[in-house]
Amino acid sequence: MNTYDVAVIGSGPGGYVAAIRCAQLGMKTVIIEKYATKGGTCLNVGCIPSKALLDSSHHYEDAIKHFEEHGIDISGEVKVNLKKMMERKSSVVEQTTKGIDFLMDKNNIESLQGVASFKDKTHLIITDNDGEETEIEAKHSIIATGSKPSSLPFIEIDKERIITSTEVLSLKEIPKHMIMIGGGVIGLELGQVYKRLGAEVTVIEFMDRIIPGMDKDQSKELMKAMKKQKVKFHLSHKVKSVERKGDEIIVKADDKNDKEVEFKGDYCLVSVGRRPYTDGLGADKAGVEINDKGQVIVNEKLQTSAENIYAIGDVIKGPMLAHKAEEEGTFVAEVIAGQKPHINYNLIPGVVYTWPEVASVGKNEEQLKDDNIEYKTGKFPMRALGRSRASGDVDGFVKILSDKKTDEVLGVHMVGARVADLIAEAVTAMEFRASAEDIARMSHAHPTYAEAVKEAALAATGDRALHI
Repeated sequence: MNTYDVAVIGSGPGGYVAAIRCAQLGMKTVIIEKYATKGGTCLNVGCIPSKALLDSSHHYEDAIKHFEEHGIDISGEVKVNLKKMMERKSSVVEQTTKGIDFLMDKNNIESLQGVASFKDKTHLIITDNDGEETEIEAKHSIIATGSKPSSLPFIEIDKERIITSTEVLSLKEIPKHMIMIGGGVIGLELGQVYKRLGAEVTVIEFMDRIIPGMDKDQSKELMKAMKKQKVKFHLSHKVKSVERKGDEIIVKADDKNDKEVEFKGDYCLVSVGRRPYTDGLGADKAGVEINDKGQVIVNEKLQTSAENIYAIGDVIKGPMLAHKAEEEGTFVAEVIAGQKPHINYNLIPGVVYTWPEVASVGKNEEQLKDDNIEYKTGKFPMRALGRSRASGDVDGFVKILSDKKTDEVLGVHMVGARVADLIAEAVTAMEFRASAEDIARMSHAHPTYAEAVKEAALAATGDRALHI
């Protein structure tokens, strides 16, 4: 029987990063993955393929809508080659997942394929696709088994017309009318992909706004921008049935006045969130407790009820974000090694990769009000920037919330071009507990989108923004 210092169960962003850090710290490490390729949801059917399609569809939209205004004449009809677009997406995924294999080899991490199940606290049984079992011993284990798409109990996912975020990444045709159940990150990103390619897109959301976990101003601004792109929204609607008749999908929902509304399309994407995945793990045999939401229960060290077993990523509480899982993977490896790392969950940014992009870090206004914290607001519109006008990306804003007494930055919320990258400036500032005035006094290159951060900081320090 092979023995290891650490066994990592799952090779998504949390799992493979945990394995690398364990190996760097001198621990004999094995990583166990049930699928043929490593990378988990993120690299295979999540972050990476969706961004590949977002970028490809953005190029197409620019060609048919914006090239002319830039003085670029395209002779003949511009067409979508969906097959080639999907092939490119698959190529990006393949390159990225192969990169994980390279990193495992580079760091001398052993890889095993199969479903891992605890025999007890220190022994795991790995069952491969042929049913062959291998038993290993591990002094420590890290559960990084991720999540799967959720559904509603009355919806039957047929993976053909009624689909999840997995199937929507590999469609063979552009839908005529795609109905999106859920106005969160997944639905909006993938809805925008197919809207750009020519589909009619309707978003049905139970809450009274889209991206409900983010700042209200961001929800309003993104919906305004996507409405200009002809995406249709039906908020405060409770879906009660989804039925397929041949190639037609019929969705029935009650609006806020309990009046039934019917929607018809040829595809329905069910994007109502994700659930922790612990199927076949045998957690009970190792004494690992799981709560009623299916999450593995952990303490502040991300240690489970079994002291030598840890859990990270989507399988525990908190936002289901790849970069959160990565931070937790590094954290746990260093805890096992006897170090004293830290994670500030308030400074884990959230991003929506629509166009305009949406990004946040820290507290939003509703949270500050709920906590009775007095704050100042500085807000600056992207359309006031020379860089935004030059690129034609004038939707959005940067909003900075700072403590009324100390001026410490408490939250930064952005909508606009490249804010997914720009949010890192806010994370850095907040990690060092910067004040709004600190940011306002920093030089920002001109012309850049980042100037909006400086201007919002100036506004937060006392209505000092220079360009509005």
